[in-house]
Amino acid sequence: MTMYQTVADTETVLRDGTIKLHGPGAFEGMRKAGRLAAEILDAMVDLVKPGVTTGEIDDAVRQMTLDGGAVPATMGYRGYAHSCCTSVNNVICHGIPGDKVLRDGDIINIDVTPLLDGWHGDSSRMYLVGDVPLKARRLVDVTYECLMIGIDKARPGARLGDIGAAIQAHAEKHRYGVVREFCGHGLGRLFHDAPEVVHAARAGTGPELKPGMFFTIEPMINLGKPGVRMMDDGWTAVTRDRSLSAQFEHSIGITEDGCEIFTASPKGLNQPPY
Repeated sequence: MTMYQTVADTETVLRDGTIKLHGPGAFEGMRKAGRLAAEILDAMVDLVKPGVTTGEIDDAVRQMTLDGGAVPATMGYRGYAHSCCTSVNNVICHGIPGDKVLRDGDIINIDVTPLLDGWHGDSSRMYLVGDVPLKARRLVDVTYECLMIGIDKARPGARLGDIGAAIQAHAEKHRYGVVREFCGHGLGRLFHDAPEVVHAARAGTGPELKPGMFFTIEPMINLGKPGVRMMDDGWTAVTRDRSLSAQFEHSIGITEDGCEIFTASPKGLNQPPY
C-alpha cells in the first residue's frame, strides 16, 4: 500500500518509504535549486568540444555550483568524489570524470545536482561533441522525446506506470532498449527518496500522482538492447552490447492541474544541437 506524508517546508524529513507531499515554500526552494542546475548545464554548451577532458567539465561544474551558493550533492555521496557524472558514448550513467578526452563524434551526458538551501536540483542533458553521426543524433533526439512524453503524463490522478508506459512505447517504436536497472526518484530535501520512477511499465499501475509530489524523470535509452554491465569501479554502468546510450533528466513537481519542470533551461537550451 502506498503511503503519503504531507511535510512542512522546513521539516526534517526521513527516508522512510513514504511519498512526500510539499507546499508552496518547497516549490519555491525547488525552483531555485532547479534553476541553478539548469544554468550550470547551459554553461556546459560552450565547454563541451573535442579536446576537453571530463575532469575539466567536473571542475567547471564544481566552481559554478559553489559560485551559486550551493554544494554538489554528489561529492561524498556514498564515497563518490566528484561534482557531476560524465557519461560518454556507451556509458549509460554515473560515468566518473577524469582524464578522458572528448573526441569528435562523441555524445556525452552531464548530470548535476546542486544542493541549494537544503533543496536538490537534479538534472542531466546530452551534448554532441563535434560532428556526430546521424544514428547517435537520432538516439539523442528520441531520448529527449521520451523524457517530454513522460513528463506530459505527469498530472494529478495519473499513475506512475503511465509515465513509464509512455516512455517505453516511444523508445521501442524506434527499436531502442529501455534501461530497467536505473530509474527516476523522489527528491526534495533528500537526494533520493520514494517513489521510484521506472521508465518501462504498464499504464494504470503504481502510485497515484498527487499535488506536492517531487520526483525526477530520467529515461536511459540504448541504441541496442537494454542490458547493463557494471564496471569494477562500482559506479560506471555501460551497455552490455557496447551500443550507444543517451539520457535526459528533469526534476518536476506535481501541481493541481499538471506539473512544473524545475530544471528547464532559462535559455531554452533543453535539447541539442544548442
